[in-house]
Amino acid sequence: MPGVITAYRVPGGPGVRVDSHCFTGYRMPPDYDSLLAKVIVHAPDRDQARRRMRRALDEMVIEGISTTIPFHKKVMEDPEFASGDVTTDYLDRRLDDLI
Repeated sequence: MPGVITAYRVPGGPGVRVDSHCFTGYRMPPDYDSLLAKVIVHAPDRDQARRRMRRALDEMVIEGISTTIPFHKKVMEDPEFASGDVTTDYLDRRLDDLI
C-alpha cells in the first residue's frame, strides 16, 4: 500500500541479516515492489532458526504503511510449521487460519 514509512528499525544480532532499500521517510510509490525488506536468519537447527526469526520479527519496526510482519509472526508460531512437517502446500491449507 502506498504511503510514507514513518518509522523504520531493523533487527540485528548474531545470525540475523536484513536486505532492504527502505528508511524512515521513504515514500512508497503507487506501483511499488511489495518486497520492502528481506529478513534472513540462520542457526544450528530449524527450531533455533524459527525462534530467531520470531525475535527478529518482534524487533522489526515499519510504521506508516501496512506490512505482512503480523502474518509471518503467526507462521513462526504455528505448531504445524514449527514441527517442520510441512510441504509446498502449507500456505494453501493454512492461509485462512493464519490471516
